[in-house]
Amino acid sequence: MSPLTAATLIGARRRDALVAQLSCTTATTATVIAPFTGQPLHELPQSSVGDVEEAAESARLAQPAWRAAGFAHRRAVLLRAHDLLLERREELLDLLQTESGKSRGHAFEEIFQAASVTRYYAVSAQRVLATKRRRAGIPLVLSTRVSYSPKKLIGVVTPWNYPIALGAMDIVPALAAGSAVIQKIDNQGALAMLATREAYIDAGVPAELWPIVAGPGNEVGNAVVDSCDYVCFTGSTPTGTSVGKRAAGRLIGASLELGGKNPLLVLADANPATAAADAVHACFASMGQLCVSIERIYVHESIAEDFTREFAARVADLTQTAALDYSGDVGSLTSAAQLQRVQAHVDDALAKGATLLAGGAARPEIGPYFFAPTVLHGVTEEMQCFANETFGPVVAITAVASDTEAIDRANNTEFGLNASIFSGSVARARRLADLLDAGSVNINEGYRGSLSSVDAPMGGMKSSGLGRRSGPEGILRFVQSRTISQSNGIIQLPRTGTQFAAMAGLMITLLGVLKVLRRR
Repeated sequence: MSPLTAATLIGARRRDALVAQLSCTTATTATVIAPFTGQPLHELPQSSVGDVEEAAESARLAQPAWRAAGFAHRRAVLLRAHDLLLERREELLDLLQTESGKSRGHAFEEIFQAASVTRYYAVSAQRVLATKRRRAGIPLVLSTRVSYSPKKLIGVVTPWNYPIALGAMDIVPALAAGSAVIQKIDNQGALAMLATREAYIDAGVPAELWPIVAGPGNEVGNAVVDSCDYVCFTGSTPTGTSVGKRAAGRLIGASLELGGKNPLLVLADANPATAAADAVHACFASMGQLCVSIERIYVHESIAEDFTREFAARVADLTQTAALDYSGDVGSLTSAAQLQRVQAHVDDALAKGATLLAGGAARPEIGPYFFAPTVLHGVTEEMQCFANETFGPVVAITAVASDTEAIDRANNTEFGLNASIFSGSVARARRLADLLDAGSVNINEGYRGSLSSVDAPMGGMKSSGLGRRSGPEGILRFVQSRTISQSNGIIQLPRTGTQFAAMAGLMITLLGVLKVLRRR
């Protein structure tokens, strides 16, 4: 296969125009590899700490005017950006595939998610952040309202695996709230994210309001945390923990979406063939390089044989390709490091007694980082893939004797990001969903139900993270609440001991009346 470069994909001028958006003054570059070929894609300039500081200051200067422009203006800009994302989808899809190695269908999920998030916050921000009356401590005598003011500068650190979708889920609500954003992108998803930002700038977002930097996390990433008033991070649990500690040291908030070892429960009343077909996508979307994808399946023993046979057969039939079209079901891993990690987990499991039902090997005849979607049975605690996130196309199937056993095994992890239940009874699945330690639970779906529900919060429990994105919660993290209370002049509240003595009885009576009336 001939080397694939950014110049041959989109043209040198187009590539240079995208890269020119970076806030960068250094001559340092990093080589970005095309996963489909393993060949250099382009050289990406790397920002310095000074670049971050300068970009942050410029964004802060632009933020007051953006806030003052008001909700109606921001709504119009974001709705134009929504349309531009869809108009430019083919280029965005090409860039996503070329930089990540994912299939076109899985790349399309990113564009759909970004557009959905943009539309949602464009039309909902004013309602969520409107000044609202709250119950006063002494009704009629006092009145209270709560208003919101945006935090001035939001830091967003986005990963390589879903750069557009995860970037939009943090950046768009910040912009809708009236904040500025400084974003650190991963080198591997840089062009896709820069092309996405360009759509928002063309729609009317001031360029200086949303600078983008690139570079090493321990330098540039830390500088972003040090420059902002709130930070959003998506990535591994160890790195996210360090980001959270650094933010706490500055007394700023953080939302952290971290690792997962997500379980799928197939109950006895599920249709084995239907469940298997849906589970394949849940496990192998973007080659498992997705924080909410499934890595563990617990299937009731009464249907385990039928489900496992159907599941393994469907996995073996997946079409794996490097084509920039919809002809493939799955694509490639993104890097040599990802390939090495996946191969190590599979080799370790097989060496310690696991049974291979499908896949299990690299596919260099397609491309250097391709790995066959893999199904294991008999995974035990001493194996690396039992408790550790593989973040690749590997899933373990285990038969269980009861719903209780399935719940216990699913919760036996330090993580709690996403979980799924497949059942013929939605009511039964809902009852079990309440017992799972996960921030999102999908019924008869892998992850797309909760991920696409942009009006509902998304985030993790336990070591899977802190805070929530999406829904009203996703924009409220970017504002400071302010309580404004006033005396209505009906009576004078007591000031002296004598006045307190005279009014104490009345106040106690008021408390009793409010309780009887069940007033808050």
